[in-house]
Amino acid sequence: MSDTQTDAATESSAVAHAEAAAAAFTKVREAIGKVIFGQRDVVDQTLVTLLAGGHGLLIGVPGLAKTRLVETLGIVLGLDWKRIQFTPDLMPADIIGSEVLEEGEGGRRSFRFLSGPVFTQLLMADEINRASPRTQSALLQAMQEKHVTVAAQRYDLPKPFHVLATQNPLEQEGTYPLPEAQLDRFLLQIDVGYPDLEAERKMLLATTFGEEAIPKAVFGPAALLEAQHIVRHLPVGEKVVEAILRLVRAARPDEGGAPDLRGYISWGPGPRASQAFMLAVRAKALIEGRLAPSIDDVAALAQPVLRHRMALNFSARAEGATITGVIDRLCRSNL
Repeated sequence: MSDTQTDAATESSAVAHAEAAAAAFTKVREAIGKVIFGQRDVVDQTLVTLLAGGHGLLIGVPGLAKTRLVETLGIVLGLDWKRIQFTPDLMPADIIGSEVLEEGEGGRRSFRFLSGPVFTQLLMADEINRASPRTQSALLQAMQEKHVTVAAQRYDLPKPFHVLATQNPLEQEGTYPLPEAQLDRFLLQIDVGYPDLEAERKMLLATTFGEEAIPKAVFGPAALLEAQHIVRHLPVGEKVVEAILRLVRAARPDEGGAPDLRGYISWGPGPRASQAFMLAVRAKALIEGRLAPSIDDVAALAQPVLRHRMALNFSARAEGATITGVIDRLCRSNL
């Protein structure tokens, strides 16, 4: 077989695998939609986060089914999942685990590591900003390095490993806001809003009459890892790459894309934002059944990728400017 035929066969195989993954995620979205009502953008952004191999930060008031969403994702994707309720007295050992002294046969004593809830495939960190910075950093270190170290011994986390953390925008007393460097570890910030009228009506009827719908597994950990591999090999056009770079660099205070915005931005996104864009637009395209991302995908993901990676200065806030509004203006002037 010639090199040309080999390349064609390889390309055909890659396309077939990508199409199969896209079809599988169509079933995943349908399965989640039977349980979670009126949060299509939230569901899609969460799936993008997982398919891109990252972690997500869900922000919304209580009662918007954030916990239900994570539980449903765990079941539908066939992942082992756990939940940690973050509180001010939560310690790092409560997350990563600790060593205990045991006495064996003959009175011989030895230490044994008891793994914490972080040893799972999908972890929900509920109200992460209520724990102390020390505890937050223990989780965020595990998120970044995919392993923990206890008593100089390394313990690898399962594969895949994803964290979906939540924050309540209300009741900020007694909380420890995540520092900017830690926020940057989250691929997307997913804002969870109220459902629309029809979705809330459907939710009301579905959850108060008879039995609620029970989610079922339609995917698996191995399939998710394979899909993540496919995402990293989807082609990205030069125009999309240039759009990503133009938008990210425009969001920095010394390179504002619109002259009237240069004095608004206090600090902006670093290179990790560009990396997040590159993975997220590919994942979004695959979920929607496309084999390559477009500039429209960049615009659609600008808010969740950038809003936790930049801040406005005092003068901008005094004029009533918002992060959302500034990102929209940056998109209009750079995409």
